[in-house]
Amino acid sequence: MGDGKTMRARLSPTPLLLALLAAPARPASAQDEAVATDTPGFWDRDALTGDWGGARTRLQDDGLVLTLVYVGEAFDLAQGGVKRDTVGEGRLEATVELDAQAAFDWHGLLFHATAYGIHGHGLSRCCLQNIATVSNIEALPGPRLFTLWAQQSLWDGRVSIRLGQLAADDEFVTSRGAALFVNGTFGWQAITGADLPGGGPAYPLATPGARLQVSATPELSFLGAVFSGDPAGGAGGDAQAQDTSGTTFSFSGGVFTIVEAQYQPVADRAGLWGGGGMAPVFKLGAWFHGGTFNDEHHASDGLTLADPRSSGVPARRRNDWGLYGVADVPLWRDGDRPDAGPSAFLRLAGAPADRNLITFYADGGLTWKGILPGRPEDTAGLAGAFAQIGSAAAGLDQDYRAYGRPFYPVRDHEVLLELSYQAVVAGWATVQPNVQYVIHPGGNVLAPGRTVPVGDGLVLGLRTSVRL
Repeated sequence: MGDGKTMRARLSPTPLLLALLAAPARPASAQDEAVATDTPGFWDRDALTGDWGGARTRLQDDGLVLTLVYVGEAFDLAQGGVKRDTVGEGRLEATVELDAQAAFDWHGLLFHATAYGIHGHGLSRCCLQNIATVSNIEALPGPRLFTLWAQQSLWDGRVSIRLGQLAADDEFVTSRGAALFVNGTFGWQAITGADLPGGGPAYPLATPGARLQVSATPELSFLGAVFSGDPAGGAGGDAQAQDTSGTTFSFSGGVFTIVEAQYQPVADRAGLWGGGGMAPVFKLGAWFHGGTFNDEHHASDGLTLADPRSSGVPARRRNDWGLYGVADVPLWRDGDRPDAGPSAFLRLAGAPADRNLITFYADGGLTWKGILPGRPEDTAGLAGAFAQIGSAAAGLDQDYRAYGRPFYPVRDHEVLLELSYQAVVAGWATVQPNVQYVIHPGGNVLAPGRTVPVGDGLVLGLRTSVRL
């Protein structure tokens, strides 16, 4: 919807979803027992619509790849929050990539574009008011351009340069273990989403930028990128509402820079993961933002913002920065498959307190692919996230208490737990039930129009993903 208003549509189970849930699981040995054919069966094909009579393959041979993925989900807030509700939302993702080498013999050049069609409304915005968004596809409804870039690889891929409308969460602070989970904080962390203007260059708002990747050795690589500092174009307010189409192409709000070192040892070097097994990955990064930020505690005249005598205008702080680390470690290999078995992930991040709502963040969890007999492609996972409200913001809350509001809650932290199971019901479809529990939504904020904080939230969800 071009006006950016939230659609209050509820999703009922569709015939497609019911068919997927009723579909029998493919036996673990189906691939080994099947007779090789040029055309996979309906349940084994990579896309629901197949090869389009061979057109899809011919386009890929010519360097053009079109990917369509629909994600639909429903969530029920069974406990807590501002109000109880059941909501539905969905997203159609269309990605086009053109390999210039296959198309017109330009070695190493790749063009990419991704756009979304979003409908429904999310649970965090309407009902829970938490920091770690319940769904990683939650956004204001409507069509939206996301990324649009060109990438040139050099020296046999050891160096690549990317220019255009970029998203930092495509490549930075990522974790392969965290990617299983539905909550948005397991992608672009809640600390950067809450502390950066407009949430930073991350879903659903990309910004103009440039990225350089260098592979120093087979095990060590470096990423660095520069982005426009404000996805909303400096208009203020809700960034998604200010840029409803994704075409603002903002060059305002200072410069956001992020760098990351990635180390991935050879998997079978130490014999810990077995020959051909998945290797651990370790990342260390830092970011810097050259814009201006509101002080979380003091007014421009030096008084606390809680003091009725203050100007009421927050003091301004120049620049912002943060550090983070990521670790993905397979615990052991289950059987002969290199990606099967349990794995663990951990991410830590920090930022200064005077100009940021969240100053310390941690998430981590366990995932296990093939945990159930006869379901080798399914993955189960349990993860948690912790976001610490900064001492400046908490100090302001304490001042409100001292200035005549004794029952005003002091924000401290938000904790999230998620249990998720992703079932592969076809080569082109997954079904993923998940349960989330949110402790101290918003860090312990007041419920609108009430004198008590927002209650801890219990969220029950079901997601279906289909590659069309």
